[in-house]
Amino acid sequence: MSHNISRGEQWLSLLTDNAPRLPGLCPSVQVADGQVNNLSARFIAVVPDAQNHYPRAARGEVGLLEGWTLAKVVGETVAEDADKAEKRTIVAVIDVPSQAYGRREEGFGIHQALAAAAGAYANARLAGHPVIGLIVGKAMSGAFLAHGYQANRLIAFNDPGVMIHAMGKEAAARITLRSVESLEKLAETIPPMAYDISNYRSLGLLESLLDLSDPDAPSAADITTVRQALTDALSAARRDASLKDRLKAENRRSSALVREKMRAAW
Repeated sequence: MSHNISRGEQWLSLLTDNAPRLPGLCPSVQVADGQVNNLSARFIAVVPDAQNHYPRAARGEVGLLEGWTLAKVVGETVAEDADKAEKRTIVAVIDVPSQAYGRREEGFGIHQALAAAAGAYANARLAGHPVIGLIVGKAMSGAFLAHGYQANRLIAFNDPGVMIHAMGKEAAARITLRSVESLEKLAETIPPMAYDISNYRSLGLLESLLDLSDPDAPSAADITTVRQALTDALSAARRDASLKDRLKAENRRSSALVREKMRAAW
């Protein structure tokens, strides 16, 4: 893989046969139309932009421009398909190191920008669009919540370059007044604290975990594997558009019990 192109951008190109990007968007949000199982699909990725108007979002973070642009693209996709019986699949190609932290971001309402993006994905799902999150790299903090976490189904590469967490290690260490080393020790026994993809899988949030020969220089077989996983996820989302599958894992037993008791109480 070229050092000038992120994993998210590379996989967006591969899965859409390098289709032209949707024009008129900020450079850090790339959108291309392709297919999943021979059906129309819209692929969306947030990518690094060294010239980003907001420097805190220059390395692929989801910031103000990215949040509002994601909301715009997903919202327009829903509007365009409003009268169609067959709603397009939306694939969020996920490789986001963080939300963009900065005073300007806070002052200009990054919470609203990211909420708009998350809300747009949720609206798409509820409007009948199968939404699939393909995690090819990092899926960190508010960036993941805004771009991908609202998907009907999540797929991830089984690779050390794939990390999922609410907070970066250094930030988590500062917040908890611990060292990074002690956090890593805790993560060995507490799966939600871990960063690696196998622990994340134990939380029941992944539809599938894909073994590829090299996510950065994929073979034709690797690309076929990913396409098949997208097809399978699409079928699963069509069968059951709810998110209740996320609570089936052993490590989510308490979460399922809480919901059960709340339903009974209500």
